[in-house]
Amino acid sequence: MDTESTYSGYSYYSSHSKKSHRQGERTRERHKSPRSKDGRGSEKSVTIQAPTGEPLLANDSTRTEEVQDDNWGETTTAITGTSEHSISQEDIARISKDMEDSVGLDCKRYLGLTVASVLGLLVFLTPIAFILLPPILWRDELEPCGTICEGLFISVAFKLLILLIGTWALFFRKRRADMPRVFVFRALLLVLIFLFVVSYWLFYGVRILDSRDRNYQGIVQYAVSLVDALLFIHYLAIVLLELRQLQPMFTLQVVRSTDGESRFYSLGHLSIQRAALVVLENYYKDFTIYNPNLLTASKFRAAKHMAGLKVYNVDGPSNNATGQSRAMIAAAARSRDSSHNELYYEEAEHERRVKKRKARLVVAVEEAFIHIQRLQAEEQQKAPGEVMDPREAAQAIFPSMARALQKYLRTTRQQHYHSMESILQHLAFCITNGMTPKAFLERYLSAGPTVQYDKDRWLSTQWRLVSDEAVTNGLRDGIVFVLKCLDFSLVVNVKKIPFIVLSEEFIDPKSHRFVLRLQSETSV
Repeated sequence: MDTESTYSGYSYYSSHSKKSHRQGERTRERHKSPRSKDGRGSEKSVTIQAPTGEPLLANDSTRTEEVQDDNWGETTTAITGTSEHSISQEDIARISKDMEDSVGLDCKRYLGLTVASVLGLLVFLTPIAFILLPPILWRDELEPCGTICEGLFISVAFKLLILLIGTWALFFRKRRADMPRVFVFRALLLVLIFLFVVSYWLFYGVRILDSRDRNYQGIVQYAVSLVDALLFIHYLAIVLLELRQLQPMFTLQVVRSTDGESRFYSLGHLSIQRAALVVLENYYKDFTIYNPNLLTASKFRAAKHMAGLKVYNVDGPSNNATGQSRAMIAAAARSRDSSHNELYYEEAEHERRVKKRKARLVVAVEEAFIHIQRLQAEEQQKAPGEVMDPREAAQAIFPSMARALQKYLRTTRQQHYHSMESILQHLAFCITNGMTPKAFLERYLSAGPTVQYDKDRWLSTQWRLVSDEAVTNGLRDGIVFVLKCLDFSLVVNVKKIPFIVLSEEFIDPKSHRFVLRLQSETSV
């Protein structure tokens, strides 16, 4: 269309006019030339080297001259925009700050472990010291105890053994994460144990050591009472740290900010930081892996659409940019009517291409597995030393399916998640366990959770917790907190599980009975 629209002295022509078409071609060539040279667009970004591991699209330098039939999936390792390998200057500064703060986190972690270890050692040595100090200091003045004390010694030994095993199982476990704040209940238990042991030592020093008590049976019973109290504190720790959170009280809705994928989880009485840890542990196994390439299509379409709008000043230079921006918005609104058709045909073409590549991939994999079965039949007739191992078999059949798998992964924007080494390992695993071609393709035909992929390709290992409430506070209805990483964030909304009133309705069993009366003149 060659129609012309004039607003406030400015004339706007469509990108399909003859004059603007030639200028648009020159403009696009100027914008395309930097991208074709070094893989960078006009966006301001910092290009980071691709993840470790041999990518499926390796040796890209030898394929630069090959004509691609796919408009996506460039063979460069530089991705701009919202890619997982693109970060801003602010992110680089934040990463540097996190590296500096990691030293403080390590110090805090080892300090807490050291304090807990010293306190635990003091707890276990205190009853033994209560029993051994009187015989060492005033053995001749003690009254004989006999069989009663020997029975108490056995009781103390077994109780300390039980307490040692319980403490090891409850407290000395591998840390799952580094919390921003201390665990309140754990800190309270440590303070309680410290005050308890100090109180026993004060009483022991005043009433037994200073007076040199001769009743050794009473001293041993005093140590036994200390061990019993420590066992009760251990039971209290089990209730506060493990049992209190088992009953579900809240429902957490977790929404990923980029694509809106959401999950729901039920949790009990937990602090905000511990609830965030549970959310992250479930995120890696429940949410599909985040693929930034799926989100850049809409941005590329919008940028291409706005690039077709040209602005010309027919009245000469002017400093009034308000009229230009208004006319730009009006022109974009007029061309918005045809954008849905473009989106419809692009999605239809993409679905057709995916189905075509999928069919080719399925056929190639099935033929490769048939070749494997034929090789296995031949290997049964060979000598034991000449049998091919699964790794060699996978390397033998992989070239027959490599091209079809490469094109499918590029079409579905998954090529940066699967390296050649990971595909070979998965293929060897399937051959070893006798899996079908469908089982082998399941990983590539649909996006899986994050833990399914290599750890070096996980998008984030460091998260930031943002909350209006203190992270040591417990969950309550209406709290919203955010978990942020480099490329996206998880928005968590807390809702309390409603109180349910369940009533019983009694139905008389006789109400289900009926009587069938037959008359003699009927035909039955």
